[in-house]
Amino acid sequence: MTHLWVRAEQRPNEDRVGITPEGVAALIAQGMRVTVEDSRTRIIGIDAYRAAGAEIAVEASWPEAPRDALIFGLKELPEDGTPLVHRHIMFGHAYKGQAAGQRLLKRFAEGGGALYDLEYLVDDDGRRVAAFGYWAGYAGAAVSLFAWAAQQAGGICAPVSTWPNSAEMEGDLASALEGAAGADRPRAMVIGALGRVGTGASDLCEKMDVRVTQWDMAETAHGGPFPEVLAHELFLNCILARPGTPVFVPASAPTGPRALRVIGDIACDPDSDFSPVKVYDRATSWEAPVLRVHETPPLDVMAIDNLPSLLPLESSRDFAGQLLPWLARLDALDAGVWGRAHQTFLDHKPETTT
Repeated sequence: MTHLWVRAEQRPNEDRVGITPEGVAALIAQGMRVTVEDSRTRIIGIDAYRAAGAEIAVEASWPEAPRDALIFGLKELPEDGTPLVHRHIMFGHAYKGQAAGQRLLKRFAEGGGALYDLEYLVDDDGRRVAAFGYWAGYAGAAVSLFAWAAQQAGGICAPVSTWPNSAEMEGDLASALEGAAGADRPRAMVIGALGRVGTGASDLCEKMDVRVTQWDMAETAHGGPFPEVLAHELFLNCILARPGTPVFVPASAPTGPRALRVIGDIACDPDSDFSPVKVYDRATSWEAPVLRVHETPPLDVMAIDNLPSLLPLESSRDFAGQLLPWLARLDALDAGVWGRAHQTFLDHKPETTT
């Protein structure tokens, strides 16, 4: 019997979950065993999972789960260096040269476990089967506009926290933009506008009456440079870093002529060798949403790497609905999307040194 173990997220400011109680009930009905850890922060309470028929486990008890259990979470595991003996379904951020990712792969190699990276669950055409992208774009554009509004008042973006729904986020942002007295709304450029992330970013901007220039593969195919980026007050990068990704914002940008005031690096891969935004080197946080990389005129970079958790209920329901049909196929781990994800792991796993 396939055993899915839904772990509690152990990263701060992470309230999302990858499966709803309704999804748990559907998996149990088809004969799967499902364990859900208790959580102090998960946006959906544990009682709903208990009512759906899940077995309930203590928070963060997944290291003691049965060896054959599939451990399912979203964000990073604690970096304690312990070998990983289970098969994990999660966003590993491990295949683009990231230092933390290399340490994670080493732990899998040492423990004999395996990574089924949610970013690399793709169908026969290479398209991801489930993603938080829309809400990442939506929330990332919102925080970037909060940063721009703060600049107009001579300040820097204040800390952010979860909103119960997108309407309340929109209301708070509209008030902030109206408070930027005397300033015209910024012009925004969205690169990757045809994807999920770019669609979310564009939708938020349009709701806030921000003019959007939408670019995708056709407009960036020449490989740069891209002076048009610097001619917009707001730049929203919605393209994942990968080999061949052009540089949209070079390291020289802060000190050169520019209208650009805020970069929303929604894709957020600052420690990847392939990052297209070369003016910063670390992710930002809810407590400090932007990094000021130049003072006069100001240039702020927003690079929060768990943006959808700012809208945890909407983003969780959306993602869980996309993923559920594939979780229902976990009894065929060697085939289809799961087989491809496992092969990607094998292609990147380091050799053990023992």
